[in-house]
Amino acid sequence: MEQSVTAEEKVRWHSHSIEETSEELETDAKAGLTADEVQARLSRYGKNELTEHPRPGFWQLLFSQFNDFIVLILIVASLVSLLLGERIEAGAIMAIVILNAILGVIQESKAEEALAALKKMAAPEARVLRDGHRITVPARELVPGDVVFLEAGNYVPADLRLIETINL
Repeated sequence: MEQSVTAEEKVRWHSHSIEETSEELETDAKAGLTADEVQARLSRYGKNELTEHPRPGFWQLLFSQFNDFIVLILIVASLVSLLLGERIEAGAIMAIVILNAILGVIQESKAEEALAALKKMAAPEARVLRDGHRITVPARELVPGDVVFLEAGNYVPADLRLIETINL
């Protein structure tokens, strides 16, 4: 069961001391969280990941190609040409509109697939302190109260309150 942060839970962590932050989050800055605490917080808050929106289906992608103002003008121009008896011009305009829609669907489908592949490749990990040991976990398994270690070049895996910095 995922639970989002309510207005009451929005705390200005940067204005609290390390001790206050540790106490508020019920964590030990020297030993980190225990495995049981991590499981309880995962159950309460859910995984550290953005909500995924379902990928649009074929028909949604196709119909979205016709939402552009210029495409609508071309469709109207095609209909006007047809009403005026200019069937060749009407057909040519509609052929361009349909070809544009097909190419748009193909491009958007490829872009969605590429984005999904990038997400799989860039599955970030985080170095955390749990049960007194530094371990590496998938970033999506971070919970409030985790003590995370960052080094130069690291991906920042979540909203964090810095405990100690060197040359920052």
